[in-house]
Amino acid sequence: MSSILEEGMLLWLRLKRFNQLTQIPHKPPSSFSVPVRSFSRSHQSSETKNKIERIVRVINDHPFPDQPLQSTLLRNIPPSALSTIFVESVLGRLFAAHSNGLKALEFFKFSLDHSQFSPSSDAFEKTLHILTRMRYFDRAWWLMERIRSTHPSLLTLKSMSIMLSKISKFQSYESTLEAFEKMENDIFVGRKFGINEFNVLLQAFCTQRQMKEARSVFQKMHSRFSPDTKTMNILLLGFKETGDITAVELFYHEMVRRGFEPNIVTYNIRIDAYCKRGCFGDGLRLLEEMERANLLPTLETITTLIHGAGVARNPIKARQLFEEISLRNLNPDTGAYNALMSSFFRCKDVESAVALMNEMEKKCIDYDSVAYHTMFFGLMRTAGFESVSQLYYKMVERNFVPKTRTAVMLMKYFCQNCRVDLGLHLWGYLVEKGCCPHGHALDLLLTALCSRGSVIEAFECSKQMLERGRYISEAAFRMLEGFLLKEGEIDKLRRLQEMTKKLHTYLPPLRGNFVNIPLST
Repeated sequence: MSSILEEGMLLWLRLKRFNQLTQIPHKPPSSFSVPVRSFSRSHQSSETKNKIERIVRVINDHPFPDQPLQSTLLRNIPPSALSTIFVESVLGRLFAAHSNGLKALEFFKFSLDHSQFSPSSDAFEKTLHILTRMRYFDRAWWLMERIRSTHPSLLTLKSMSIMLSKISKFQSYESTLEAFEKMENDIFVGRKFGINEFNVLLQAFCTQRQMKEARSVFQKMHSRFSPDTKTMNILLLGFKETGDITAVELFYHEMVRRGFEPNIVTYNIRIDAYCKRGCFGDGLRLLEEMERANLLPTLETITTLIHGAGVARNPIKARQLFEEISLRNLNPDTGAYNALMSSFFRCKDVESAVALMNEMEKKCIDYDSVAYHTMFFGLMRTAGFESVSQLYYKMVERNFVPKTRTAVMLMKYFCQNCRVDLGLHLWGYLVEKGCCPHGHALDLLLTALCSRGSVIEAFECSKQMLERGRYISEAAFRMLEGFLLKEGEIDKLRRLQEMTKKLHTYLPPLRGNFVNIPLST
């Protein structure tokens, strides 16, 4: 119990220091107003949310592997609390927080060993995703083999897709094919691989825009697995992701020549390809062609066209398409509102964008991570720093934790606008919420802090990153090393070096991160 209190006290002292260093100034007066809703963002009770948040903080702040995590989890989580929703929620937060993958694995193992409930495929897939995202493939294979032995029903096409897509991203073409073969022979034992598994393999290459490899696999294996329309749509989507409209259309015609009937997904992919390249008129032409083929446009179709109208700087047509949603007996969701809001911002119509935010407020349509990113990005380009900072204040008041790309964008914006105090506050806020901020956000913050002489604060942020089991980039370390030496802070520099070496003993080195750093003299 004393160790828990000590850990809690240390965390409290650190957060207190951060709050003192990063006190947000009083909000500047502004005519720009961001609505704040009082209703809950999910169906979970506030008590459940607090429990989940507390466990995420315990996991992220724990000095694993210096101390065993399992015993700490056992002291903080009674087995009766390990429900399916609880485990999935904690792993979801760990994934969003870019937590150390080995800690997530320890938590999942804990849930398997100390619970009476059956684990869910969602919890297994989240753990697998966290591990493979950090390239811990040995641990990921170990986990799949354990699940094969204990809970084979959890082995799904999604888990296969997670593994293959990350191997395809970080390893070679041959390694991906070998992994597919290993899954067929050793992991998914007793399961006859067919077109669904083949589609997963193709999708692994297509999502990484590796169309040469995807074509090769298709040519090599299509005689064994009879392709279906989904197979062709996966390949079509891959060509779309490359941004090459000509390749999309060539493959579409090849698809038709092979006798495959285009469906709604096919048209949505082609419309998206044209809209993203600014060819909005061609997108509308495909909409008409789609309707003539008696294929009813979906909400996704209209949302894509609204976004395309924004790319083409045509807010009037974007609004018209949005109003057509109800006429087509569809209900606009957050995605449709986000697309229209993005269109307004692209056309520098801030007034209409803010009015749309108020409309979402009145209709109780909640802001999601995409909405926040859209609003921040739009305000940065059109309304200026004051409006961005006010939206940031509102987001913090609502305890909303932004996704990685939004956090990095905000950090860059604050630092470039000479508001390192807000950058440091954002860092402290994310850490307090149990997140391990992305390495790029740390690079930006360290650069801004060191350039303004706040070397001790830069050291504290770096130490927090290492304590949470995440590397610092070599460039950031070298910069901080120079400033610490200049300030005569040799002990702090040695501390960072020791922590890094210890981290390397159980984490594989990642591209762009240092492994062995001799202390400069």
